[in-house]
Amino acid sequence: MEKSKRLFLKSKRSFRRRLPPIQSGDRIDYKNMGLISRFISEQGKILSRRVNRLTLKQQRLITIAIKQARILSSLPFLNNEKKQFEKNESTVRTTTLKKKKNRN
Repeated sequence: MEKSKRLFLKSKRSFRRRLPPIQSGDRIDYKNMGLISRFISEQGKILSRRVNRLTLKQQRLITIAIKQARILSSLPFLNNEKKQFEKNESTVRTTTLKKKKNRN
């Protein structure tokens, strides 16, 4: 082989194969909150199949289970804990400002 062609060949490096995220004994169900919560982001969004390393069938089942859990109120649709805290702080500040203005 010529030197120019050798540069473009990928090196065969060994890599450690990751374990699949869902074992064969795990049931994908809306009741299995420990399993479902691994596939949801901090904001409450369903993570993509590429991020989860799931097969197409597994991703579909996970998505259906998450949606069922949301409808049954086991999971929130959105996770807005920080935003609610910020809103509460701002309302406290505005009420204290109004009280100070009334005193003058």
